[in-house]
Amino acid sequence: MEDILREIGMIARALDSISNIEFKEYDLTKGQYLYLVRIYENPGIIQEKLAGMIKVDRTTAARAIKNLEMNGFIKKKEDQHNKKIKKLFPTEKGENVYPFIKRENEYSNTVALQRFSEKEVETISNLLQRARKNIEKDWEFVKKGNKRNY
Repeated sequence: MEDILREIGMIARALDSISNIEFKEYDLTKGQYLYLVRIYENPGIIQEKLAGMIKVDRTTAARAIKNLEMNGFIKKKEDQHNKKIKKLFPTEKGENVYPFIKRENEYSNTVALQRFSEKEVETISNLLQRARKNIEKDWEFVKKGNKRNY
C-alpha cells in the first residue's frame, strides 16, 4: 500500500514553505497566514474554534494570534454578553493582505491540480475530505488526553 500520508505531508510542507517565503514581505511567518485567512473568512471567531479549524492546540493558536495582533493584522474585541470571550477580527492591514493570500492559494491549487480532469479533482477532493473526517475523530480523542491503540 502506498504511503498516502507521506505524500500529503510532503505536499503540505512544500506549500507551507513556499507560502512562508512569499508572505515574508508582509511580515507573515510560520503559517500565520492560515490564521489570518480563517479570521478574515469568519470575523468574530473565537480562538478555540479557530484552533479547531486549523487543527492545532490552543497554545499554538494563542502564539500565532498574539503575533498577528502585535503585527497589526488582527484585533480582539470583547463579546458584548461575556467579557471573558475575545472575538477575533481582521484589521485594515489584514484585510489588505488577504487578496494576495487568496491569489497565492488559487495559484497553488491550479499548479497542484494541473493535468487533472474535473472528475479527478472532484474525486480527490471528496476522498481527502473523507480522510480528514476520519482523522478528526482521532485528533479529538487524542486532544482530550486519550491514547490510541495501534
